[in-house]
Amino acid sequence: MAAHPPLHPDGPLSLALAVVGSSTVPLLMLDQSLKVIAASTSFCRVFAIDPNRIVDRFLDEIGAGEWNEPQLRVLLDATASGDADIDAYEMDMKDPRQGVRKLVIKAQRLVLADDQPVRLLLTVEDVTAAREGEKQKDDLLREKAILLQELQHRAANSLQIIASVILQSARKTTSDETRVQLTDAHSRVLSVAALQQQLSTSRLGEVELAPYFTQLCKSIAASMIHDPTRLSLRVEADDSATSADVSVSLGLIVTELVINALKHAFPGGRSGTIVVGYSSHGRNWTLTVRDDGVGMPKDAASTTPGLGTSIVETLAKQLQARIQVESPGRGVVISLIHSPLAAVETPSLAASSGAAA
Repeated sequence: MAAHPPLHPDGPLSLALAVVGSSTVPLLMLDQSLKVIAASTSFCRVFAIDPNRIVDRFLDEIGAGEWNEPQLRVLLDATASGDADIDAYEMDMKDPRQGVRKLVIKAQRLVLADDQPVRLLLTVEDVTAAREGEKQKDDLLREKAILLQELQHRAANSLQIIASVILQSARKTTSDETRVQLTDAHSRVLSVAALQQQLSTSRLGEVELAPYFTQLCKSIAASMIHDPTRLSLRVEADDSATSADVSVSLGLIVTELVINALKHAFPGGRSGTIVVGYSSHGRNWTLTVRDDGVGMPKDAASTTPGLGTSIVETLAKQLQARIQVESPGRGVVISLIHSPLAAVETPSLAASSGAAA
């Protein structure tokens, strides 16, 4: 181990030199001309520099000239004059032995006494391994994201195939009840397929709800609205985005409520419109499905809830949202309202609307 430099007659400088020399962190003390006054043993070891040949040499002369970095010199000159501070300057140093090393340098201006010249204290941290680890981590995350998107894309394709098979079965069956059940199943599978397709194009792990609801409604309309001139289905949503888990639940709720409206709101070949709406403000959001159909039946209380009603009520509870059903003269408006200030107890949808989904 190299011997520490002899103590300087001046007390404060002697103490500073002793601290630098014994530091386990790579340190350099420079004068205002950037000449080395002292170097820690750790600095000499980390950068393979002879401790007997570093004092009284300029910074750009250390080693094989790898410290001759013009931008670093400008910053150090400015720090020595009191015009700047170097808190974390990152520098790529071309080491003739180890290749490019990534260093983080901090510089502090020292005034040990009024009658003493300015000194600079440099702290040098080698972050090469840390940066390489971060790069490998980023590469793995990108690879994982690509694989996940491919998986989601394949899942969406598989669901589309399943939906097509179900629809073919519905068309072939001679039972009206079975046909209705298969058609409902087809629409539910399409809702999940539409979500998977949206996930496969999402970069940030969040799903934009306006395009997702639009694609979802297009899929439902294609399978259940045989005369688009009589019935229309549109989306009115803001630019909100939410997590994949929440979007799954919202998509299933929209599917059930839209199917419910298509089955019950327009009997006897009536014309009309169904609108899916969504808006949010902070943590508060509201999802609505409204129609301009015949409204709620008079015997709503006696209606037996179906599978769709149970699905909507269960998902609303999971989302901590309350269900609100209104019949403003014509048609029905069903809203899911999420608000930290609102009660989350969900009333029975069947009892409120009488529409057995």
